[in-house]
Amino acid sequence: MNTQLNSLFKITCSFSLALLISACATDTENSKAITITDQGSFSAGGTVIQKPGTFDGKKITDSTGQTLHGDHASVFYQIPVNPKHFPLVFLHGAGQSANTWGTTPDGREGFQNYFLRHHFSVYLIDQPRRGRAGQSTIPAEITATPQDQMWFNMFRVGQYPNYFDNVQFPKDAESLNQYFRQMTPNTGAYDEQLISDSMMEVLKRSGPSVVVTHSQGGGPGWWTAIKSNNVKAIVSYEPGSGFVFPEGELPAAMPSLTGTLTPTPVKLEQFLKLTKIPIIIYYGDNIPVAAHENPGQDNWRVRLAMAKKWAEVVNKHGGDARVVHLPEVGIYGNTHFPFSDLNNIQIAELLSNFLAEKKLD
Repeated sequence: MNTQLNSLFKITCSFSLALLISACATDTENSKAITITDQGSFSAGGTVIQKPGTFDGKKITDSTGQTLHGDHASVFYQIPVNPKHFPLVFLHGAGQSANTWGTTPDGREGFQNYFLRHHFSVYLIDQPRRGRAGQSTIPAEITATPQDQMWFNMFRVGQYPNYFDNVQFPKDAESLNQYFRQMTPNTGAYDEQLISDSMMEVLKRSGPSVVVTHSQGGGPGWWTAIKSNNVKAIVSYEPGSGFVFPEGELPAAMPSLTGTLTPTPVKLEQFLKLTKIPIIIYYGDNIPVAAHENPGQDNWRVRLAMAKKWAEVVNKHGGDARVVHLPEVGIYGNTHFPFSDLNNIQIAELLSNFLAEKKLD
């Protein structure tokens, strides 16, 4: 009898434990919990300079003989349970930092958490001389210049103080406050070669990865793929500068109300590196086709046009580059930051579909 009771007890306990595990799994799937197996931060790349002379430990405020470590990228990474094969390495745009991929201005989840939930490891970069990587080896002046309204227009939220009618941006005051407070200055000159060199070092740690860039990060993204075989694809949101073309195949420079966009010549053997990986570029809404009186919109008119010419040349040389203008595929109202707009889950699903199509998930 005792043996039977023991057996029954074991069966009951096993059944109860199974139910508990099942319930926990269901709760986890429906909760906001994300399980991380590893996370951390490191610096990548950079240089060291030294002032001539011999350091005197009794005169520690004298820089003679001392060194300065700077011009590196700062990286925060998270590895989820059962990670996908290729991590996503995120590089921000002008005036931004790694925070641009995190919580949206109105407090929703950004791409960082979305892709962690879908089991992608994420590496979030602060480029050299920006944000947490602010230690520069060259001097720079940081001026406190009021220009929030310029960014409002340039990022195509609207024409200040008016929002575009269809804009995918929250129209409450606190969201706009948070949006403006994402801006952070350069602590040294912008240098796409320095940035792409540091990205190479990031990829040595992450391994083969998909590089996701935004705006000013577009140029360093192309150079990273030219320099590193660890780039397996590039996803670029509204690249704004640094379009590289083979020597002798440069399109005409494109003037706009914010200046002239000029292509960058590179050797054909360098350019051909970009034809070996899939590349997709996304642009949002409210970008005019013809010259426009609003500089913020006219600025993106020429960048979208240059991106299309760039993709044509990549594909002419056997590559796989695609430009997606979101309104042309029925997605409207996106700003310069599609990945944090109100429909950012829809934008994330587009990226997920691309990764699945290219067998990168």
